[in-house]
Amino acid sequence: MVDPEFSPGAFKSIRVLVPGTRTRFRCGGLNIAIQTARVLANILPSEVVTYIEREDNHLFLDDLLAQESPSDSVLWLVSWGFHVPKLLRRLQGRLVVYQAHSSGYGFNVPLGIPIIAVSRNTLGYWGDRAPRNPLFFVPNPLESQWLEKGCRAATTKEDGAARPIDVLVQKRKSSPYVLKQLVPALRARGLSVEVQSGWVDDLVDLFNRSSVYLYDSAEYWRGKGLTEGFGLPPLEAMACGCVVFSSVNHALADTLMPGLTAHQLGCGSLSFDVNRIIAAAERPDQWLGSEDVVRQLLDASTEKFCISRWAYVLNQLEQGFPFWKDGKPLLASSPTVFLRLRALVQRFRQLFLR
Repeated sequence: MVDPEFSPGAFKSIRVLVPGTRTRFRCGGLNIAIQTARVLANILPSEVVTYIEREDNHLFLDDLLAQESPSDSVLWLVSWGFHVPKLLRRLQGRLVVYQAHSSGYGFNVPLGIPIIAVSRNTLGYWGDRAPRNPLFFVPNPLESQWLEKGCRAATTKEDGAARPIDVLVQKRKSSPYVLKQLVPALRARGLSVEVQSGWVDDLVDLFNRSSVYLYDSAEYWRGKGLTEGFGLPPLEAMACGCVVFSSVNHALADTLMPGLTAHQLGCGSLSFDVNRIIAAAERPDQWLGSEDVVRQLLDASTEKFCISRWAYVLNQLEQGFPFWKDGKPLLASSPTVFLRLRALVQRFRQLFLR
């Protein structure tokens, strides 16, 4: 199916690069890359290409570079964090875009390379670091199961239809504070707390059976020197009618607005957290986020919306790519050290004139 908002021109196919698709590379970034290829397939023929592990069911980057000359009809998409600079060098002379997930890797993107941010937080990072590159925002969509099966009806213990799990925590990325202090304190107060760490056959059902969801990834990412790239778990929890208590670091601030769509976790004191979570588990209907705002967030997280965003980006790139090859110099931003030196000189000049 070709999206009607996109008018095919020079681009004939899109290749989404990943190091591999097997266990070694399984993570949120891999899931998003594969999902991106599937979403793009609604607009143009798209395929996943591996570049570290050779796999029978996917094309391999080395083979393609050896067999094919640079072509204006093939668009390459790179996204894998620390691998991005090397991939951009290998793909020099070809049409490449960078889909930016997390930020903080420290590299720069060459002038003229479009950057497609999956969150406003990442967009702001590259808007500061690469202000002269073409910048776009295309959020990651929720998988359809969350929107189709998520139960957003509020239930309370008073109406006899309470969810069996008072509090749900996913162990990965959770802070020691949540796992070692908050969870034991909640259990000591009689709450049913589920800490999910292994494989779950039906994750949507697990969320549907939970009243409150806790997510605290700030320390996890700060320890790695990176950022929360897109933060889908709290949004998945909203789709299932959970009251969300979360840190609001990085991309989480795109959707988590304390007191409006979620509640800040880990602020003030342990007792403050415990008392609020107990109250939310007792009366989730009084703690759920604004229905209208949550609905807007979920509508902007559908595959249909993301397809329309990608169609817009591809149309813009179809029009903009010629400037790469017209021989005219690309706009560039002054280096930070020069900007700060200039500001320092101006300050001394002002002091001297006084």
